[in-house]
Amino acid sequence: MEETTEDGNSLAAPLIFLIVTVLQFIPRPATFAQAAKLKRIAAAKERELLKKQEFHSKEKKLSYDTYSKAVMILKVFTYLAMVCWFWGAPVAAISQQLLQPFGKALSWRAGNTMNGNIMVGIIPWLILSTRVSKFICQKVLK
Repeated sequence: MEETTEDGNSLAAPLIFLIVTVLQFIPRPATFAQAAKLKRIAAAKERELLKKQEFHSKEKKLSYDTYSKAVMILKVFTYLAMVCWFWGAPVAAISQQLLQPFGKALSWRAGNTMNGNIMVGIIPWLILSTRVSKFICQKVLK
């Protein structure tokens, strides 16, 4: 069964080498095809991930917008309730020397001076409190 050439060399060795080489190359195109398929799948998954991230960010933004609107409404109702509650009544009494140039502005709707103290009304006090609390929050949260 052994084939030999005229020189006496066997064709078996080159034939075996050729068969082994062919067998080695057969899975290679499948690997390239599989790699291309995996690249397409990965690209599709990346697009899907981007869509989900966009949806999640939109959902998060909508949730935040709803939350901020609710907080704003709560602030407005709270401020209105405090204005109604303390209208015409002094909220604080502060020494006249501390509020020298601003005394009349801060005592709006709260009455006149009493014992050398300026009576501070609710509206100026809310404005002042809001400004100071915003400033403090900005400094603390930095």
